[in-house]
Amino acid sequence: MQTKPMETTTASSHQMVTEEITLHTGKKTIKIGFTDQKLSGHAGQATIWSFARRKGYSKLLREVFPHHPTSPNAADPVDIGLGFTSGILAGADKLTRISWLRSDPILPEVVGIDKIVSQSTFSRFFGGFKGAGCNQRCFRPMGHWAMEQLPSRKGGYALDFDSTELMHEDGHQEGVAVGYTRQGLKPCLHPLLAVIEEAKLVAQFWLRAGNSSSANNVVGFTQDLLSNLPKHISLRLARADSGFCQDSWLSLLERRSLPYIVVARLNVKLRQLIRKETQWEATEVPGTDVAEIWHQEQGWEKPRRIILIRHRTEEKKRPGGKKLLEVPGYLFQGLVTSLPESVRGIEVWREYNGRAGLEGVIKDLDYGFALPKLCLKKFWATEAALSMAVMTYNLYILFQRHLGWLDRVRIETMRFRLFVTAGVLSYAQGSTTIKLAVRVKDRAWWRSIWEKILSEIPNCNAVGQQPAPA
Repeated sequence: MQTKPMETTTASSHQMVTEEITLHTGKKTIKIGFTDQKLSGHAGQATIWSFARRKGYSKLLREVFPHHPTSPNAADPVDIGLGFTSGILAGADKLTRISWLRSDPILPEVVGIDKIVSQSTFSRFFGGFKGAGCNQRCFRPMGHWAMEQLPSRKGGYALDFDSTELMHEDGHQEGVAVGYTRQGLKPCLHPLLAVIEEAKLVAQFWLRAGNSSSANNVVGFTQDLLSNLPKHISLRLARADSGFCQDSWLSLLERRSLPYIVVARLNVKLRQLIRKETQWEATEVPGTDVAEIWHQEQGWEKPRRIILIRHRTEEKKRPGGKKLLEVPGYLFQGLVTSLPESVRGIEVWREYNGRAGLEGVIKDLDYGFALPKLCLKKFWATEAALSMAVMTYNLYILFQRHLGWLDRVRIETMRFRLFVTAGVLSYAQGSTTIKLAVRVKDRAWWRSIWEKILSEIPNCNAVGQQPAPA
């Protein structure tokens, strides 16, 4: 019996499915068909996964994950964690969107896993994190591993503390509660994090319920973080906003001999001091004057040094400071510090301004690593998913540092330049081959990246952040 081959037609028809689709663009006609070739738009992830493999990332997950396969057919927990990381790097912001990458033929090859699992498998995996102890045993060593990859630094690193809000308007997940946000009282989660400023690396991340205050549990958080630092990492300074200006935390830093700069609360008593005959000193910064006082807030065990800063509003070009109705024409700030008096007040203010980089880290975590979208039914499962996303962020930071990119590159830029690069997978003559779709003039840059990643002998040669212009 012979069959008549199907003919291609440009006409719309409900009775027939054609092999090709004809698209009229106005200038030309394009025929669209299908292919059985193994193609991917994420072949460029081979770069970061080669780096991760050489750093022992998979081995780390094997050591810290609490899960054990329940049957021979069960997915390997390490494969699940690696697949989750690859999905976040690809830009997925929900478990369902990560699982959508199951159809990608190249990602499992470059990651080194059997497959990317389904959304339900991801949910069961994170559901296996059932308490604070379980999460600590897993993610504490992961934070230590990330910090171990940093070099020692003469003078030490600055450690910045902050809390942020992850809003969830539906509000039915465990831990989601009404709390203060920049948009008013909203259902949210309220994580606490600390960032090593010079590296933009997240040193520690804890999740808290949405109705937690900024400094809730910060003493325990800090004690755990300081005890988890690698021996070669020294700290020169801790910085935080006014939400952390509490005696118990400041006293802890003083006992640990860790200098700090924390924004003071401009309460009534401190405002009264500003209104009095404060001896303001002009600085080299136009429109900015400083003064120093020793002041003991209610609830403090002792007086502390406070740097007062006032900015003339007509000359102030950057945000920061508060208006006082009693003193028009100025914006005021107060900084509590344990730095010695030999450090001038204006230098204390400049040192605190270095904390601004933390806002960029939080934006990266929110918009590039899906923190506001990853929320499961159970609180500890949510903390585990968010902690894995934070670990993915740290892996990306370490990767670009390895390439010599000390000027931070946003994850969206990294995806555009590297990760979202098309490739073709083939199995020819017993070997696996991936061919990247890279323009001829850009291939020298790609080869320099691979040379940097695969070099057996560490070198200090930085790779350009993008191909050289033609």
